[in-house]
Amino acid sequence: MKELEFIGLILYFIKWSFYAGIVGVLVGCLSAFFLLTLDIATAERLSHPWLLFGLPFAGALISYLYFKFGKNAGRGNNLVIEQANGGSETIPKRLIPLTLIGTLATHLFGGSAGREGTAVQMGGSVAEAVGFFFKINKKERRILIICGMSAGFSSVFGTPIAGTLFALEVLALGFFREEGLFPSLWAALIANWVTLSFGIVHHSYQMGAIPAVSFSLVGKIMFAALCFGLTGRLFSRLTAFLKKFFKKWIVHPALRSFVGGSILILMVFIVGSRDYLGLSLPLIDQAFNGDSNPFAFLIKLLFTSLTLGTGFQGGEVTPLFVIGATLGSSLAPLLGIAIPFLAGLGFIGVFAGATNTPIACFVMGLELFGTESLPYLFLVCVISYLFSGNFGIYESQKISIQKTKLFEED
Repeated sequence: MKELEFIGLILYFIKWSFYAGIVGVLVGCLSAFFLLTLDIATAERLSHPWLLFGLPFAGALISYLYFKFGKNAGRGNNLVIEQANGGSETIPKRLIPLTLIGTLATHLFGGSAGREGTAVQMGGSVAEAVGFFFKINKKERRILIICGMSAGFSSVFGTPIAGTLFALEVLALGFFREEGLFPSLWAALIANWVTLSFGIVHHSYQMGAIPAVSFSLVGKIMFAALCFGLTGRLFSRLTAFLKKFFKKWIVHPALRSFVGGSILILMVFIVGSRDYLGLSLPLIDQAFNGDSNPFAFLIKLLFTSLTLGTGFQGGEVTPLFVIGATLGSSLAPLLGIAIPFLAGLGFIGVFAGATNTPIACFVMGLELFGTESLPYLFLVCVISYLFSGNFGIYESQKISIQKTKLFEED
């Protein structure tokens, strides 16, 4: 009996090394292409400021394409999460060109959005196609979609361990899909290696010297973590509200995005800066250096919520990094904490609150900043998660266990 079990385990290992490896290679190639073209789109936008005035038209075209050809692809990340949770819909292959073109157009013309959503969606679509080709069963399909999600997340940020855990943790609040652990990890590792082989370089940030523990420091960090959680909650709730608001008052999605793009142009002139367009990665550098606007976190939050709330394509995670880092940078002088240290904690903390994935975010912090900050990172992720509410940025994330009755009507 033990010999049969061992043989079965070996066969399981070989099968999932093969399936997850194929997904990892394909998603890694797609992510590399996406990141390279995204850099080109960003450079073009910075070189040609007039492109901003095409944002309403680009948004209208993106939304029209989704309206005309997208069908269920319009649900994006939520569709992928639903299928990883056992849904019966197909993740269509057309999702890949739609989300890729849509996200690139958003960034080329100045929408404030991220990139992980595109990678996760492409990963889910690739996994669906691979599963269909090999005629896998329903349970294996769920695991393979998780592989696609982890591969997409890992390859975009260069964090394979966090990508592994994110794909398993994001599916349901209070539930972890352990059966997908090895396949998810293998797909994440392969995808990251493939992406790096194309010469992709992921930006790194330094938290500086890690302060010695004290009761005063811990109390200050706990307060900051509470702020991170509430900010993550504000982002997710505001984005959801704007989606419902604009959908109610502007029925046609193309017109909705045109109006949203027009408002974004107006906001640029009101703020007097284009720093909040696109990924806004320079704002993270400013945050770690202590040079960011004290209200940069709120401005970036408003820009991104409006962009995504009016139908533009892109992810939420990179903007959450920007919001968290700039918020931490703003709080640091008030709390008497080193700016790069609290900027790093905010970078991870707001992300943890908005996505309801504290373990994945904690591990991502370790991958990005090292193990010296381990206890502080974990404390921030847990507290931010606690105060961010039951619902995060992904509507299809199941609520298996509520955090507290305080958020029952969330």
